[in-house]
Amino acid sequence: MSATPEKTSRRLAAKTAAATVALCLATGVGGAYAYWATVGAGSGAATNGSMATVTVEALVAGDSPQNTLVPGGTADVAVRAHNPNGHAVQVYAIRGNGAATVDANHSACSGVTFTSPAAPLNPVVTIPPNSSIVITLPGAAAMSLDSPSLCQGATFGLPVTLEARK
Repeated sequence: MSATPEKTSRRLAAKTAAATVALCLATGVGGAYAYWATVGAGSGAATNGSMATVTVEALVAGDSPQNTLVPGGTADVAVRAHNPNGHAVQVYAIRGNGAATVDANHSACSGVTFTSPAAPLNPVVTIPPNSSIVITLPGAAAMSLDSPSLCQGATFGLPVTLEARK
């Protein structure tokens, strides 16, 4: 008894399907094994740039009555900060860094102090890259009640340290 063309066709289709399934399984298992079993090695390098120093200058701001120091009073302090970096920096804190100085014409004048604002500064102050800004610190300069009247018209320098972060 000979095989009919229909049976031969079915057998060929079954064998082809079985071979295809076996090939897919072998390739899939082999691919999965290669994915999980492959080991690679390499190296990389990076450098950390350094941040240039942000400079600062502080002085009592303005001539208007609300900013004039008087014995027993306070005045705003203007801080001029310069960012020489190619990226913006955030001013985190401004702290007093020594005693107040006075101009040469008022050398006997004393009794001025600087009060540091709370850190971190609120609102946040950002200095754009390669630029300067003026930051106003309300009521940060104070004059003692004991300051003599010869302090009238004096200009005070207030040494401060500015902490900046990227």
